[in-house]
Amino acid sequence: MPINPSFPDLLRAGTPLLTAWCGIPDPTVPGVLAREEFDAVAMDMQHGAIDFAAALQAVPLIAAAGKPALVRVPIGDFASASRFLDAGVSGVIAPMINTVEDAQRFASFMKFPPLGQRSWGAYGALSLSGLEPSEYLRRANDLTVSFAMVETREALAILDDILGVPGIDGVFIGPSDLSIALSGGKGVDPASAELEKALDHVLARVRSAGKIAAIYAATGARAGELARKGFNMISIGSDIAMLRAGAQASLAAAQQG
Repeated sequence: MPINPSFPDLLRAGTPLLTAWCGIPDPTVPGVLAREEFDAVAMDMQHGAIDFAAALQAVPLIAAAGKPALVRVPIGDFASASRFLDAGVSGVIAPMINTVEDAQRFASFMKFPPLGQRSWGAYGALSLSGLEPSEYLRRANDLTVSFAMVETREALAILDDILGVPGIDGVFIGPSDLSIALSGGKGVDPASAELEKALDHVLARVRSAGKIAAIYAATGARAGELARKGFNMISIGSDIAMLRAGAQASLAAAQQG
């Protein structure tokens, strides 16, 4: 039986989704985090060490916990986006979408005709969705989410054009890279006043377009701030950061004893 509600339905339900962010190259890590109270689990193939095989193996583990799986593909690797959709992921994040052509090409790999040119081969998606092939083909474009990353001045300047590309469901803000771009390379400050102004602009344009706004947050506290600001989805920290935080807390407790 198909997962109900779908990932896009959850994103638009009004309550911000909080997602785990994984880069450790072991599929059991996202599988374990999916058993916690995260709303979804994202795997980072751009900066994380996790590779295609490990991320692919994690998809059914995440699904077994009843959670949507997402992946951030390497820059320009749109072919992998289609392969992950075939495996059953619910969303793909594409970094460095800086032109309308970038957005169009990404969308073409994410959506079946007439929106795109995604090729048929949904072996895992059929199993996880419980849909028959014809029904999956009919519904697939509305069951998965394509996030175009906005993390440069170039992308910010053409935000409305990116949002207007058929098959682009929303944007995902990379606050560190965007802060570097806005400062002219002088520093990284994902909570600067200039960045906050840019985030307000992005949210206003996304709402006007009726699409989805997502963002990365380095800490849970920052994720809470961004949720209150109005983002539909916030990815929190990383598996490595959580591992270190847990180790430090355990050591501190032991040392105090």
